[in-house]
Amino acid sequence: MMRSTLPRAPANPTPYVRVRRWWVQIVLAVFVAASVAASPTFWRISTQAEFLEGDISSLTIDADGHLGLGPVTDEFFDTTAPVLWSLAAASDGALWAGSGSDGRLYRVTPEGRGETIFEADETDIYAISSGRDGAVFAASSPEGRVYRVDRNGGVTTVFEPDATYIWALVVAPNGSLFVGTGDPARIYRVDPDANESEVVFESDATHVLCLALEPSGSLLAGTESPGQVLRIEPEGSAFVLLDTPYDEIRTLRLQPDGAVIAVAVAGQRQGTTSPVAVPTPATVSVTPSVSVTTSVTAVVSSEAQASQSSGIGNNTSGTGEGAVYRIAPDGLWDQLWSSDTDAPYDAIIDATGALLVGTGPKGKIYRVSNDPPRTILLGRAPARQITRFLEGADGAVRYATANPGKVVQLTSALASRGVYVSAVRDAETVAKWGTISWRGSTPDGSRIELASRSGNTDIPNATWSDWSAPYADGKGSLISSPNARYLQWRATLIAGDASPRLTSVTAAYLPRNLRPEVTKVTVHPPGTVFLESFSSGDPALAGLEEEPTSNAAGSARTLGRQSYRKGLQTFVWEASDANGDTLRYTVSFQPEGQTLWQTLQADLVDSVFAWDTTLTPDGAYRIKIVATDAQDNSPQNTLVGQRESPVFDIDNSAPRVEILGVEQQGDQASLAFHVSDTHSPIRHVEIREGTGPWRVVYPTDGIPDGLLEEFLVSIVGDENSAVIRATDALANTVTVSGR
Repeated sequence: MMRSTLPRAPANPTPYVRVRRWWVQIVLAVFVAASVAASPTFWRISTQAEFLEGDISSLTIDADGHLGLGPVTDEFFDTTAPVLWSLAAASDGALWAGSGSDGRLYRVTPEGRGETIFEADETDIYAISSGRDGAVFAASSPEGRVYRVDRNGGVTTVFEPDATYIWALVVAPNGSLFVGTGDPARIYRVDPDANESEVVFESDATHVLCLALEPSGSLLAGTESPGQVLRIEPEGSAFVLLDTPYDEIRTLRLQPDGAVIAVAVAGQRQGTTSPVAVPTPATVSVTPSVSVTTSVTAVVSSEAQASQSSGIGNNTSGTGEGAVYRIAPDGLWDQLWSSDTDAPYDAIIDATGALLVGTGPKGKIYRVSNDPPRTILLGRAPARQITRFLEGADGAVRYATANPGKVVQLTSALASRGVYVSAVRDAETVAKWGTISWRGSTPDGSRIELASRSGNTDIPNATWSDWSAPYADGKGSLISSPNARYLQWRATLIAGDASPRLTSVTAAYLPRNLRPEVTKVTVHPPGTVFLESFSSGDPALAGLEEEPTSNAAGSARTLGRQSYRKGLQTFVWEASDANGDTLRYTVSFQPEGQTLWQTLQADLVDSVFAWDTTLTPDGAYRIKIVATDAQDNSPQNTLVGQRESPVFDIDNSAPRVEILGVEQQGDQASLAFHVSDTHSPIRHVEIREGTGPWRVVYPTDGIPDGLLEEFLVSIVGDENSAVIRATDALANTVTVSGR
């Protein structure tokens, strides 16, 4: 058995009490908090997952968690629409773009000059596909049509399906058109010249969201509810190539080698509701006055509103999840990328053979390369969502965005400056900030600048402090932001001869010490003790060792089974400390009616104490538990918490029996006696004559509940043959013979 190093009880106990070194070992669940008031907490960011919690601008985060300057993103074309849904290349190097909320079709020249060619009566153009002679097909929703628009703006309606949504268009080599719809989920073949159509496939899914045409003439389709990829043969038979755990197959891209890139995204969770009552893969409301069927919340009023809009997908939380798959020509598939925080909406293989994934709700672009795959955060779009990629003949990549609706060009040139803003750190209480330091490399002419700000709201706003002046020393500078509960830092990387690289940032802080709390004190019935658990041989009584046993922090000893030992009074309490500090306890007692507290034991490590009350005067008492966090705090910062117990009785004296004699009433003899106690009520009295059995007897008033009870008990013999046994409420017993 472990021996304690705790101080012994005082050598000269008070005349009221003798404290023996008897302890009961209990380990309460210990929560080690993220912040310990005695020493600083170090908030360190050094991995890719940690850096991804913040926001970037013109930076990359590689697989090793290093920040560097990212590629320049040039705004190629801006619109007044909150959402651009679709992109397609024109035969002369221009591109077509379809918007949401205003149903416009834009034609953008290779130089980035655009104009509105067509404005549909419907609100959204989800799909466009280039046809012959420089024309383009555009599909509008809801309750929309397929239009043929020539380069001069001439418009012809070529198809009007009996469906709520038109999601996908593919032009076949012979000029025919395949159309994917939702509600119902069908695929049509349309002859745009003859205005003739036929259903080539009808799915039991809710929507057909995307289409791709294989050289063999087979059609690939991505569905919603369930999220599957199907191959549909020319005669109409279908085979499921990929059945995902996600709700939607958002994009299909056929690769030159015959492989297929499929983008899957989670849809609306059960129990959530869409902003508008339409059965779509996702629904979006547009502030301030219009609503559209889409998977983006489009905000057109202000940047502040845009920062609060939810992400693509019907997740009400504003986050998303999904995955990108590669289906090989032989049907085998691999998952190339996945996320439970970013919803993917499109993916392409770029000119280098790397996979680019466009996501929301923070407009992140991921790049996946090598084998095994390594993922880097390539950058962030100047918008909340990346809805569609388009690779030009020259290998340049452009993409459409939402919130706001733009066409952006991704270049190979590195930005000259990039900014990273960390997530907000919650110190859980007002904290004193320490130093901030960082590691990285700065080639000639390059530099890294860090600044901080603080506040007492969990989201930075106008009540926060301004950004501090840059901290000059990467080895450590004192944080100059005001003491507060929340902290955020910002890193600015500035190029020189090459890009600087930031590998880690560490900020230290000391949370304000919070007062311990003693939340509950339990007074066990007199005599209650516990056997120690996990003991070898005969189990010892917990707390009856000569020296107290000390429990190391985080150890796991618990009470064994309950037992009884007269004269012992056991107390158990519950205490906590919001800082996670180690607590020590002092137990004091006070007779009822007095004001002076007398110490029973100090510097206890466990929240249990057993008091030997055998030499303590009978009476009513209470105890006080004082918890201190002095072990983990400096003297000037030490705090205490305390709680008093309910009043309890100490009574170690047995009742007194006074035999008065025998009263004779005819042939019946009755023994008269009194039972009294100085403190506890009389609870149980028995009598036995000779060798006969014990029998319970009751006082003359019928209720054994007073400090003095009178008895008149029938007996057979005389008083010398009777033995009386009396017990008080605290189990003190006396046995008296009539002799």
